[in-house]
Amino acid sequence: MLEDFLKYQAKTTPHPLGLEIASASGSFIFDTQGKSYLDFVAGVSALPLGHSHPKVVRALKSQIEKYMHVMVYGEFAQAPAVALCKKLVELLPENHEVVYLTNSGTEAIEGAMKLAKRATQRSGLVAAHNSYHGSTHGALSLLGFEQQKKGYRPLLPGVSFIRFNDASDLNQIDETTAAVLLETIQGGAGFILPENDYLKKVKKRCEQVGALLLLDEIQPGFGRTGKMFGFEHYGIAPDIIVMGKALGGGLPIGAFSASKALMNQLEDDPKLGHITTFGGNPVIATAALTTINEIIDQRLMEQTLDKEKIFRKNLQHHLIKTIRGKGLMLAPIFENPEIPNFLVARCIEKGLLLFWLLWEKNAIRISPPLNISEEEIVMGCTIIKESLDEL
Repeated sequence: MLEDFLKYQAKTTPHPLGLEIASASGSFIFDTQGKSYLDFVAGVSALPLGHSHPKVVRALKSQIEKYMHVMVYGEFAQAPAVALCKKLVELLPENHEVVYLTNSGTEAIEGAMKLAKRATQRSGLVAAHNSYHGSTHGALSLLGFEQQKKGYRPLLPGVSFIRFNDASDLNQIDETTAAVLLETIQGGAGFILPENDYLKKVKKRCEQVGALLLLDEIQPGFGRTGKMFGFEHYGIAPDIIVMGKALGGGLPIGAFSASKALMNQLEDDPKLGHITTFGGNPVIATAALTTINEIIDQRLMEQTLDKEKIFRKNLQHHLIKTIRGKGLMLAPIFENPEIPNFLVARCIEKGLLLFWLLWEKNAIRISPPLNISEEEIVMGCTIIKESLDEL
């Protein structure tokens, strides 16, 4: 299988990890040789309930037996998508009355950008240095890491960049700005938290000049930081919220939400302001709704901050300079990139899956399932410390 994987499937890097996967359950992945791996990555924050959660699997089987894809998004009323949107609106701030379901987080970014331009009749967009919002052409235009973009220009015009957490840059948001699009917590940059009421200051500046604030909740959303959405920690309500990853419980999905007055802009003049074939797919919507309900019913959000404390207690090591992040979105920081490179490879050998962050090369990603047990946390942290001791 690995030989065919390398031969026939397009790769994203010259050297993929190349594990040959046989099955996955709970917090563990199993390869074709029967070896188990404790998963501290969770599909890059996409599996809040771990692998093959029985409630999600049962719900999927039930829906598949009824119907799968029947029509493009927005034409037929399909119970799973309707119920999912209703549930999301119940969880979102009051100014978010409707939800547009998409295939992925990056498509949700694209739809949100279009909505902001349509609603404000402006073309300027402001993003942050070291940001990541996806890899489609529009989302790439908002990506704040030049090395990643240089081979794909020309990109969208009218995009400028500010420094995250630096209020002195906010004067770049002006009357030509349609929207400011920020990650609530910067992911690829190293799980950077907003500080000193930064998001409130951005929101105030947007209100002063008539721009919209879009927050990218694709990584921190759905309980990973101890609240349903990361922005809830910071006392603001953005104009547009972009969601993805964990929402699908392991299946591909994205969404963006706004007020009805804003979202209605996509309905007419022109009609079909955003079109997607598989957005709101009933099978995927079923997985999403089941996942959200399980997060709430099992009080996984409330447990997340306690599990963060267990991680921090058990990851005391002289080679770890600090641990950034919040909840189960954590990034141990090291002196140089050679340490995380060694650590990822050595921990795989020892049966623990870790991963890198996009731009912060001195870090590893820790984003396990929200329902990971205390025993599994301690087990993984022990492997990390044992591996670091070898250095």
